[in-house]
This record gives sequence, structure tokens and C-alpha cells, in this order.
Amino acid sequence: MWYPAASSGKTETVGENAAIYGLEVQPAAPFLAGSHPVVLISHGFGGSWRNLNWIAGVLVQQGYVVAAPDHNGESFTEANATEIVPLWERPRDISRTLTALLDRDDLAGRIDSQRIAVIGHSLGGWTAMELAGARYSADLALKDCNTEKLPPQCKAPRLLGKVGIVGGGKADPRLSMDWRDARIRAVIALDLGPAAGFLPETLEQVKVPVLVLAAGVETPEIAAIKADSKYIAGYLPKATRVYREIPDASHFSFMQICKPNGEKIVEELSPGEGFVCRNGGGRDRAALHAEIADAILGFLKAEMR
Repeated sequence: MWYPAASSGKTETVGENAAIYGLEVQPAAPFLAGSHPVVLISHGFGGSWRNLNWIAGVLVQQGYVVAAPDHNGESFTEANATEIVPLWERPRDISRTLTALLDRDDLAGRIDSQRIAVIGHSLGGWTAMELAGARYSADLALKDCNTEKLPPQCKAPRLLGKVGIVGGGKADPRLSMDWRDARIRAVIALDLGPAAGFLPETLEQVKVPVLVLAAGVETPEIAAIKADSKYIAGYLPKATRVYREIPDASHFSFMQICKPNGEKIVEELSPGEGFVCRNGGGRDRAALHAEIADAILGFLKAEMR
């Protein structure tokens, strides 16, 4: 958890490793007086809370309290585990985190239970939409996999397993349950995916405002494409949704800034995955982050008054 501090003091870096930069924080700093809005962050598949460390820092500087749990069974350190934790556990992770925050005696009066938002990147964007009230159908997702243009997620059996599809093409009924959390008042989806399994009628009935940010440059290796963001934006109520494409951003431009030799280090640790440090060929990640942060802060300011 990150929170705005009442005074400056000694800092330390958190979330840094050999490949990515971390964030400067003040451990155990005094809490800034007042009741603060809350943002919960959901990372992508195989990621961790470190992935969106940077936006947590931006939000805290604007007075937000931020919490970012690791999704059990699929964080970076657990991504190769044999056991697959089903997708519906993701929105439950966020809801449980929120409940834990609201139940903490030391946070009483410091967080505003009426101003709560969720930001999700990639599969975290899927998670955010579930919390907003969208419902996912494995049958609809499989139908999309049977089209002539095969979406990336259809080539990823482990991800399909996480969707809850079992032998014989059947799906666990919990996948299509309503995982909406009525405490959440705004949702931000950052280049989310997969999305084609979301039932259009449930997207049309989403009551909370949604900001959809899409990467303009495709990353063929991952199960999130521009069409996913356009799909949900096309069905969400126009009066309460904002859709914006960032032309020179890649899927991983939304993540933490890599160090100069970050791509090489990632390749050494996970061959073939150095693309997480690449952008869309235009601006660098710091410049892209400035635009992304501006869009997020503007949306939250308008919707979390």
C-alpha cells in the first residue's frame, strides 16, 4: 500500500530489480491528514505489483491511497506453477484487498469509502471490467477462437485453462458469475485482454464510468490486442465511457520503465520475453507515461469528485 505522507524524510527504493526501475518511498511516514480516495491496481498475467509501481507514485502525489495485490498463483515468481488459479479469483483478490483496507482501524477516517477506483493492465483490465459488472462467457470466447482470424489468446492453452474451460470444452459456471463490486465507482482498463468473451448485454449495463486506454502498436506475442479495447468500448454506455488510443504505445508501455540494459537482462532470465521493455517505436516510455498519467488523473478527477 502507498499513501500520501504528511512530511518529507528518508526514502528507500521499492519494486526495483536488475531490469526495471523502482519507486522512491518513505517507509512508515506520517499519513497526510484528511480522507483520501482509493485506487486498487490489478497487474497482468504473470506480473506483479511492481509492474504499475510508477502510476502508484503518480497517484499518491495527487492524494490517493493505492493498493496493489499480487494475484495468487500467477505473479512473476509463481507464473510457472503447475496449479492454475482460475480467472474468477482475480476480481475476488481485489474485493478482498478493498475489504481489508476498509476494515483496518488505523485507516479509519483516512480513506474515503465513497471514492474508490480500479486500474487494471492487460488481464488486470479484464479483472477491472469484471468488478464493474461485465460478465464473461467461455462459450463466446471459444466462438471467437473458431473464427478465421485466430486471436492470440486462442494460441495460449494455459490462458484458456485459466478461463475455466475444462475437458470437453465445458466451462466452470463460476466464470460467468457476477463478480461486480458495488463499492467501486470508476474503472480504468489499460490495453486489456482478452475481451471477446464479455457478454455485450452486460457491458451495456455497466453503471460506473470506464476509461479505456489502448496501445496503438500491437504486440503479437501476448493475448491482448487493440480489438479487445475497441470491443468493450463499443458496447459500454457512451455517456459514461472514454476511449483513447495512444498511437506509439505498445502493450508494455503501460508498465514500469526498464533500465538501459533491461531488455538484455529479461532475455537472459526469460528467453523470448525481452519485448516487455519495448515501446511502439516513437516516444520513450517516460514520455508515454506522462500522457497515460494525464489521461488517468483527468478521468479520476472528473469521476471521483
